[in-house]
Amino acid sequence: MPNVKLSVVLAVFNEEANLRQCLDSVKEITDDIVISDGGSKDQTLAIAKEYKVKIFHLPNQENFHINKNNAIDYATGDWILQLDADEVVSPELAQEIEEVINKNGNVNGYWVNRRNWFLDRFLTKGGQYPDPTLRLYRRSKGRLPGKDVHEQAMVDGEVGHLKHDLLHYRDTSFEKYLQGFNRYSSLIASQMKDAKTHLSPINAVNYLLIRPVWTFLGIYLRHRGYVDGFPGFVFALYSGLIHPVAYIKYWQTTKYPSNTSPQPSPKLRRGGSAAVEGEV
Repeated sequence: MPNVKLSVVLAVFNEEANLRQCLDSVKEITDDIVISDGGSKDQTLAIAKEYKVKIFHLPNQENFHINKNNAIDYATGDWILQLDADEVVSPELAQEIEEVINKNGNVNGYWVNRRNWFLDRFLTKGGQYPDPTLRLYRRSKGRLPGKDVHEQAMVDGEVGHLKHDLLHYRDTSFEKYLQGFNRYSSLIASQMKDAKTHLSPINAVNYLLIRPVWTFLGIYLRHRGYVDGFPGFVFALYSGLIHPVAYIKYWQTTKYPSNTSPQPSPKLRRGGSAAVEGEV
């Protein structure tokens, strides 16, 4: 157990598949684990209660970083290690964290490199490694802005960089990836709404054609995503496709803000009630 108290903070929502592995990786380096739950319906909370944790409840926000800040607010340690439930602290990284937080120095935060799992491997190219993220910081010196899903923590003062990697089991299946893809594209559409992006032919060409092609080529060729085989191609392809999907969502919600699911065609109705055509 470190001499200087460390708090590990997480925001979770239906993370029964990931949470145990995450908590197992930090239980030896902290006695203060803080979880902000967004209303999990699975076994997430039951798993969390198997560990020495503090659980607080906050409805899910469109930007999940708001929930993470909620966990930070309830942390009591001198240092904060902010994690996602699908991340694992390797033994080497855990030892390094213990060492740096017990040093006397002026460093207020540390960047950590992440290894991101996609489908069947950790991606090594395509801009996905080393993927530095600012996750370890003094409690009074760091916080998330809470404005963008890909933002980093803001730390006052000097920051350093740890040597060992954080393991991120982000997209263990394509189905899981698409769930995140849907959330992120909706967030981008919301940001477009806030920015009052014009629905114009120029923007349509930009979001539907130029941005997806440019993003794909940048990831797959410039950042050598092809080195990661088929998963590298899929990642580059869908990283580009998020732009047209977000634009289409923005277009629909702007043009038809009160649109609901269409009613069944009259051809599918019998006697005033809906029925499947050809039903007996």
